[in-house]
Amino acid sequence: MNREISKKLIPPCVIGTWGYGSGYNGAKMVFGKSYSEEQLWDTFETAYELGFTMWDTAEVYGMGNAEKLLGKMITDKKEIILSTKHMPGKKYRSGEVTKALKNSLERLNVERIDLYWLHEPYNLQKNLEEMANCVKSGMVKQIGISNCDIEQLEKADHILKQCGVKLSAVQNHFSLLSMERQKEVLRYCKEQDIRFYGYMILEQGALSGHYDSSNPFPFFSMRGFLFGKNKFRKIQPLLDYERKLAEKYQVDSAQIPIAWARMKGVIPIVGVTKRKYAEQLAEGMKIQMTEDEMEKLEQLAVDTGVCCKGGWETV
Repeated sequence: MNREISKKLIPPCVIGTWGYGSGYNGAKMVFGKSYSEEQLWDTFETAYELGFTMWDTAEVYGMGNAEKLLGKMITDKKEIILSTKHMPGKKYRSGEVTKALKNSLERLNVERIDLYWLHEPYNLQKNLEEMANCVKSGMVKQIGISNCDIEQLEKADHILKQCGVKLSAVQNHFSLLSMERQKEVLRYCKEQDIRFYGYMILEQGALSGHYDSSNPFPFFSMRGFLFGKNKFRKIQPLLDYERKLAEKYQVDSAQIPIAWARMKGVIPIVGVTKRKYAEQLAEGMKIQMTEDEMEKLEQLAVDTGVCCKGGWETV
């Protein structure tokens, strides 16, 4: 599988920036907490120095604020691979993609996006044709599609081939608690040499080992509504086994689900908002679990009876 964009090597893990946005659809609303710009800047510098050179954002993270902040951070970082997304309207409007792309380029202060995503699979034919033109104009290097099912993926692949452009990547929700829904998509990606990026690997922290039924998510947050105390009780055996593996490999518990995803052939997208999390992520890149450990993680996940799906997902 091609692991390069713009002649730059894609690292084994990508840093996500949903938590970098402020205001509507930003960190406070989604995660129940916000972070200072100074803290996030320190996190960025640490992660970059540790080799995490690919960063993923979107125009709707904080409604442009995450892109603006990331644009300040990447100014002198020549090895950065930049990934951002366009959220299309449910009704297609001619020129919408190009306009959104130019706005993202301005906020990010760059001339070209390495990997540009259609954030939701709406109006695939027209949106992807316009995105293909953005590749041909030089504003975009590669195209990806997010939150797609197998039928939408196959259709997107066909549309772009007709335009003479390759579908380079898929970005879908992928975790131990959502893996069953992604089997066909992951299989197709492997067959067609399409990179699969997984987001919400840690289920916004539910699988990190840092939360449980006695220490749940902030109540007034999106993740608090989606993952309550009862769900934490159901996944406790899975969390216990993660901690056991973390002790064996001498890493933080959060690194176990990330390593599992990486070993499944997925490129994890992980939100990192503190220096120590970047350092822990670097340590986790060394983990190579056994087949038995992988299988037990998956079986414990199935046994929970919990299958996570975001309200925005159509898959």
